[in-house]
Amino acid sequence: MQRAQALEIVHQHVENLNLRRHMLAVEAAMVDYALELGEDSASWGLAGLLHDFDWEIHPSAELHPTAGAPILRDAGVPEPVVEAILGHAEHSGVPRTSLMAKALFACDELTGFLTACALIRPSRSVMDLSVRSVRKKWKNARFAAAVDREEIERAAEDFGVDLWESHVEHVIQSMRRIAPALGLAGEGSPA
Repeated sequence: MQRAQALEIVHQHVENLNLRRHMLAVEAAMVDYALELGEDSASWGLAGLLHDFDWEIHPSAELHPTAGAPILRDAGVPEPVVEAILGHAEHSGVPRTSLMAKALFACDELTGFLTACALIRPSRSVMDLSVRSVRKKWKNARFAAAVDREEIERAAEDFGVDLWESHVEHVIQSMRRIAPALGLAGEGSPA
């Protein structure tokens, strides 16, 4: 499956701009990790781009992403990508056995936290976001309280990356690469 086909799936099933941006952020981090690790960046990118495609049609833990998997299979999404997507939700019961699945789980929730950190900056940008400022917000349990910090820590450990020494910086850099598409390039930047 080509990225253009995956984008069609996203546009068909996802209307919420912030959800689309989240999926783009995860895609960027996944592509960059695949390139860094010598993995298939196209497949890893598909996993990131499509991982939440069914949230608006199946907005519950009981259904997302399990009920979306048949839609992806029918569309021709490769099975390793579907398995990684299923594994990004702990409640699915699908174990994360591939490196791609572990990366997806590690990048998913973190991109949301980093977006929240960027949006409260005076610049409203990821371009000047630092690991240090993220760490300060991390310690404030009231900030982005819905983010499961323990899950992010476990996911990074399972993926084999140090959360603070490499993972947060990697994902920030990936998000910077596509900041305009995420609406995080700063005030006045194109959406």
